[in-house]
Amino acid sequence: MPTIYLITPTYYRHVQKAELTRLAHTFMLVPNLHWIVIEDSEVKTKLVFHFLHESGLNFTHLNVATPSHYKMDSTDPNWLKPRGVLQRNAGLQWIRDNFDPDHQQGVIYFADDDNTYDIRLFDEMRWTRKASVWPVGLVGYLRYESPVVKNSKVIGWFTYWEPNRPFAMDMAGFAINAELLFDFPDAKFKLQVRRGYQESEFLSQLVTIDQLEPKAEDCTKVLVWHTRTEKPQMKNEDKFKKKGLPGSDMNVEI
Repeated sequence: MPTIYLITPTYYRHVQKAELTRLAHTFMLVPNLHWIVIEDSEVKTKLVFHFLHESGLNFTHLNVATPSHYKMDSTDPNWLKPRGVLQRNAGLQWIRDNFDPDHQQGVIYFADDDNTYDIRLFDEMRWTRKASVWPVGLVGYLRYESPVVKNSKVIGWFTYWEPNRPFAMDMAGFAINAELLFDFPDAKFKLQVRRGYQESEFLSQLVTIDQLEPKAEDCTKVLVWHTRTEKPQMKNEDKFKKKGLPGSDMNVEI
């Protein structure tokens, strides 16, 4: 059975542990899985370190910091700058350094920590020959985005924004066979890329549209959603401070 390598960039915010917990509880139901979690930080944090060790999952914990001029401010729209680029590349490099394509089988999926996954998705991707694709729900200001499939072949894209992109899909909408990393050893994500073209730039280094394998019943089923947890408001913590009262105990990990 091929191993599924899940590459998850993550960064500190109030909901980080909650997001990772949701993912871990899904991944516990998936056999033969290796979770590669890469922190956007100068050091590996205690929170993520302890979380992964307590999860019981097969994992690798990495870290690489995004340069400050590429980081988004809290008020920036999420499309302003590319996110998770160096972290995904670190995950790909780990696979290149530790995977033996002559003796192992594997598939790679970019499982961001703000998504929700149906465990059937992992059955769909596990036997990917080159690159498999499927719809993603709640993305692109649409109910879903999806490859357009005819006679079990991908012929285009259902999306509102720039449907002429080479691969007009979300990061959650595809998986690749690990052997492609060795067939194309220079393939990686890029910090400098046109808005919305990160997926296209990466996949264009590996496959052509005619090589895509539509899954999820010819892309008619949604098995992953870009849910994005609501950012919590901490205004009452600030009110405690203004009154000179102690707020919540910062030693309590959330």
